[in-house]
Amino acid sequence: MHFIPCNLAQHGEAILAIFNDAIAHSTALYEYQPRDMARIQTWFEAKQAGSYPVIGAVTAEGELMGFASYGPFRGFPANKYSVEHSVYIHPQHRGKGLGLALMRELIAAAQAQQLHVLVGAIDAGNQASIALHQRLGFEHAGTVKQVGFKFGRWLDLALYQLILTTPEYPSDN
Repeated sequence: MHFIPCNLAQHGEAILAIFNDAIAHSTALYEYQPRDMARIQTWFEAKQAGSYPVIGAVTAEGELMGFASYGPFRGFPANKYSVEHSVYIHPQHRGKGLGLALMRELIAAAQAQQLHVLVGAIDAGNQASIALHQRLGFEHAGTVKQVGFKFGRWLDLALYQLILTTPEYPSDN
């Protein structure tokens, strides 16, 4: 396994499949309908425009096993040092430590970009994701009760944050 920057041409179809599996079978995404390639193209364009990484874990043969990324948190100017992240693993590659490895890569990227806070918005029932975040030093920052409804039940959203030592010189300009 190694890590690469993902792009639409090489990884768009695999990312689409991973997202759609999460939509259909989990509460990792609070969406009902599968995404299409136009939505993935827009997603990649937004990542590029914001200089946000899309980090992929690939096999020696180039198969995408999972990916991680981050984007704006709330979108206000004063939130410029904070990002909301996500990590998704292909169903055939779960339970192999890829989430942990991808998160470490993502944290390093955030530090290199002089960011200060990573926020994970996690379905409160997703104990595996919560444990992963806690293992990496994320702290529970609060839970928003019954903020989603999927699979016939109300969903609570737990927020976890990791405060980084960066940026070296924060500015409100």
